[in-house]
Amino acid sequence: MELGKYNKLTAARYTSVGLFLEDTEGESILLPMKWVPKDVQEGDEVEVFIYLDSEERPIATTMKPAAQIGEFAYLQVKQTTSMGAFLDWGLQKDLFVPFIEQEGRMQANHWYTVYLYIDPLTDRITASARIENFLEKENIELQPNQEVDLLVASQSPLGYNVIINQKYMGLVYENEVFKNLKLGDKPKGYIKQIREDNKIDVSLQKQGYGNVEPNAQLILDKLKSADGFLPLNDKSSPEEITTQLEMSKKTFKKAIGGLYREKQITIEDDGIRLV
Repeated sequence: MELGKYNKLTAARYTSVGLFLEDTEGESILLPMKWVPKDVQEGDEVEVFIYLDSEERPIATTMKPAAQIGEFAYLQVKQTTSMGAFLDWGLQKDLFVPFIEQEGRMQANHWYTVYLYIDPLTDRITASARIENFLEKENIELQPNQEVDLLVASQSPLGYNVIINQKYMGLVYENEVFKNLKLGDKPKGYIKQIREDNKIDVSLQKQGYGNVEPNAQLILDKLKSADGFLPLNDKSSPEEITTQLEMSKKTFKKAIGGLYREKQITIEDDGIRLV
């Protein structure tokens, strides 16, 4: 069994307080009755998350926390005490951040990007806001144009700092964001380049021609839902295009150029029309 992670265990026996689950080595743990899924029979496999209850005893739950050990998450502080901060991560027992793992004192009701780990001194599930200490900076196993999972971690003067595949830090430039982006969002992204200093540039859109086809389809869908006409063309301002379609003017022009050549639209003085 792994503390702070999801485990697939076998339903062993029911008691008055819940269902005891066992791993392949015969170790058992309680899944309290309030979390036991309906119709689970002894011998069935059950996926649970294991954490420590208020008395520091390992316990299983079918509740889904915001993250598990080895992952980053954007979480809200529920309260602060003389010991540290406690975050809401979706379980009954809050997630602890000691003072030494805070970058400046955390404040109640504020949100922070943190990393989850097992404290080697206490063996407890703990979070750290010093996320730079847990990012891979040397062995970058990514390729240009690769699709990746992102977590929007913070803002910078250049744009948005994003955590890539729960492992690396990258940057999405402000002038390349064409939709509403908030801290804590988890969009898909695409690797633009990996620089010589191992800094990673990320885009929210596919690069080159790969970005045109899905956006062409988006434009077609918008046209169909707008009775076949959109008041946008290559003379429209970038702001108008971004507001209505969440794409850059450059991408828009490529997309409508392809649709025009395929004779799916006509380009008129006041907009584009579905053929």
